[in-house]
Amino acid sequence: MNIRTILAVLCIFPVIVFGKTIELDGQGITFEAPDEFLAVPQEIIDLKYPSKNAPRFVIGNKNAATTIAYDLKPQDLSGVEMDEILIAFEATFSRVIPGITWIEKKVINLSGREWAFLEMTSNAIDTDIYNIMLVTGFRKQMLIFNFNSTKEEFPKYEEILRESLKSIKLPDES
Repeated sequence: MNIRTILAVLCIFPVIVFGKTIELDGQGITFEAPDEFLAVPQEIIDLKYPSKNAPRFVIGNKNAATTIAYDLKPQDLSGVEMDEILIAFEATFSRVIPGITWIEKKVINLSGREWAFLEMTSNAIDTDIYNIMLVTGFRKQMLIFNFNSTKEEFPKYEEILRESLKSIKLPDES
């Protein structure tokens, strides 16, 4: 492969560099994020997540069309089976999210614990959305990650979002 071919490939498939470790609210929960992802302004978060359950923390690309949202919510999931959480989220989302199409719903093991893993597409007012959501219990709270992109941008960011997802680390709960 010559240098022109390499440059042509790089122009078609831009290299997204991981370089930032993000920590959630001083809790020791970390994940790797692309260098280009920055904190999304609150007014954009309010538009993108108009419910009272909006995440407190969102990072994203320049136009906020691809984001990683994360938060700890006050729901205590201790003692609840992850399969039950998965079923509850599936039922709720199927009822309230317009045009939802399920790609995958399963329990996975990540960072030494079980997570509900929900992958879906849906319709928003102005575009179609691709979501990968993770939910687990942490210190008597519910930990949620949402890797979200427009369907149009998703192919460009899919690999980086999945790598970021795999990088999630949780401390011991002691």
